[in-house]
Amino acid sequence: MPRAYKSIEKELKLPKIIHVVGTNGKGTTGRFLASALWRSGLDVGHYTSPHILRFNERIWSNGTDASDEQLEAAHQKLSTLLDEATADALSYFEYTTFLAIVLFASCDWVVLEAGLGGEYDATNAFAKELSIFTPIAMDHEDFLGNTIESVAKTKLRSMGPKALTGIQPHSEVYVHFDEIAAERESETFLVHDLLEASDIREVQRVSQTLGLPDYLRENLSMAAAAMKIIGVEVEYDDFLDAPLFGRLSALDEHVTIDVGHNTLAAAAIVRSMAGKKVVLVYNSYKDKAYGEILGILKPIVRHVEIIAIEDDRIETAERLVEAITQNGLTYSDFYGLKEGVDYLVFGSFSVVEQFLKEYYGK
Repeated sequence: MPRAYKSIEKELKLPKIIHVVGTNGKGTTGRFLASALWRSGLDVGHYTSPHILRFNERIWSNGTDASDEQLEAAHQKLSTLLDEATADALSYFEYTTFLAIVLFASCDWVVLEAGLGGEYDATNAFAKELSIFTPIAMDHEDFLGNTIESVAKTKLRSMGPKALTGIQPHSEVYVHFDEIAAERESETFLVHDLLEASDIREVQRVSQTLGLPDYLRENLSMAAAAMKIIGVEVEYDDFLDAPLFGRLSALDEHVTIDVGHNTLAAAAIVRSMAGKKVVLVYNSYKDKAYGEILGILKPIVRHVEIIAIEDDRIETAERLVEAITQNGLTYSDFYGLKEGVDYLVFGSFSVVEQFLKEYYGK
């Protein structure tokens, strides 16, 4: 990716970039921030991944997803810039990242969400004004290592000249944050050092209006703090239309969906749904800690229903059933919704995508 970018760097107009890195909360933090910056009168893009139903969801600017025509035009331009060998060598995500950069050429600010890790992620090829680090926990262990130290360092080494971190669930992340900042001579910020009492009251007001759970309230706080760092006045009403669909979203009074797929997301859901009992519509990729996730979700789960997903990355039914039963939960296959039953659809973007196709009859 860096080699490909260097080969066409002079042909691309790079906007000012805010890089969002972490395990959980990247998408909503980025959308809160991008939406508020746009509402303030700036030309703003937001690059996020993966999508739920349409690829266009990944590339958002000034309130709307990219159109098919815009994507095609960006593809045509990119094909004239990259030589064939370089284009063929790029991964799907790398090429998508270049598409976004081409589409965002006229933007004042772009919020760029890392896909996997940080240091070696495609989004880290570009210079940034600010790095935002959302909560870091165990994530993609096959690629990032099997300790918090290795995962955190890989993400934190993407740090730019200014770096903001929110509340971290593992105290050692703060240690590595400070160490890497000292190495890079980066200016560092903690969210709640930047927010005054009036900001906290406004975050509470917006959160109550939107019905945000605790973890989304923290993401809103990070977005507000980031605006202070880059010198844009925070108008809290500008956040009201911002949340990303798919993060603890209620489809109706009985169905909630969440695209989280790790222990941090599961713990946040349990806090938000404490006292409720739901049928869990679930499946998992092989590389996720699904046994631990099911254990965390157990206090709110009445029964598990396994939704079929056609994907080579999905865990085998046998292993998933073993994890469900080891956690003392009952299970069956998912055949559709039953009237009057509360459901939580959780597990990954693929799980939510498949559920939505069935829910909307597509």
